[in-house]
Amino acid sequence: MDWRTAEMRITILTVPECPNVPVVRERITTVLGGRSAEVELVEVREAAEAARWGMTGSPTVLLDGIDPFAMAGAPASVSCRLYRDADGHAEGAPSIQALREVLSGTRPALAAADGQDCCEADLLDPIGRAGRGRRAPAERGLRVVHQAVLRHFATHGTAPEAGALEAVAARAGRTATDVLAELDREDFLILDAAGRIRAAYPFSAVETPHRVRLASGTQVWSMCAVDALGISAMLGGQDVRVSSSDPVSGEPVTVTFTGGAAVWEPADAVVFVGRREGSGPAVAVCCDALNFFTSRTSAEQWQCGHPEISGQVVSQGRAVQIGEQTFRTLLQED
Repeated sequence: MDWRTAEMRITILTVPECPNVPVVRERITTVLGGRSAEVELVEVREAAEAARWGMTGSPTVLLDGIDPFAMAGAPASVSCRLYRDADGHAEGAPSIQALREVLSGTRPALAAADGQDCCEADLLDPIGRAGRGRRAPAERGLRVVHQAVLRHFATHGTAPEAGALEAVAARAGRTATDVLAELDREDFLILDAAGRIRAAYPFSAVETPHRVRLASGTQVWSMCAVDALGISAMLGGQDVRVSSSDPVSGEPVTVTFTGGAAVWEPADAVVFVGRREGSGPAVAVCCDALNFFTSRTSAEQWQCGHPEISGQVVSQGRAVQIGEQTFRTLLQED
């Protein structure tokens, strides 16, 4: 159908206070170009209501009751909805070009992507160095220096100075400065402008939202939620307590590992696993997009407010599994 030949009814389905609604309304106005159309805004609060409307994320645009951006198999949802353009760029609203093509009937609209559509492997690439893993290679003194840095964090809760690593680096015939620079280039750790260690995943030398208390009493910051969940396994199953907070409500979230078993408070807490587009070190691409939330609803609300981040909510068990798989082997002996 060519939508230019008749007055149409455009319905925007949205959760309350969705930040992407003003964007989609502005783009619809631009595409209409003064043509007559009835545009209504419908707030949807419950999953059952979303199912009745055929809403698969906020915002969902209906043309005379039909979702032209519908993707086969997408479930009803009150979570954030993402749309990808022809270049794969994700936004929280259909592009002007996509809306124009839909309204003119020149081609099918761009398929939408929401949290259910994200490829988990792509999301986890920055965490696991695109499949290369976080255990540094044994060559050129990388592993022994890396492990010395991690053990220092675990013992003292702080990063070591380069001078404390010279003897370890010398075994490979290198200086600590050279080895640390290579570890930084390969994203095993992060150096600041002065060459000091700012982070060595999973640990951070600067304050983050995630505090971890080890069985020894040592307390250390972790880079993200997934990193925090991997520390117990990395330290051989040591009992640890992770303390964080929900970025939306500010309410506390704790995970206590005792004898390898994790207890979460609150019981409905989840982890959001996300990333920004592009390449670069994990600290830039995904660390601040990996957070604890008190509930799935809270995580989905946060996602709606961050359309630049692709991601999905994962269960407690899956979040722990990702952390363990990522960090378990880092301190293993050769």
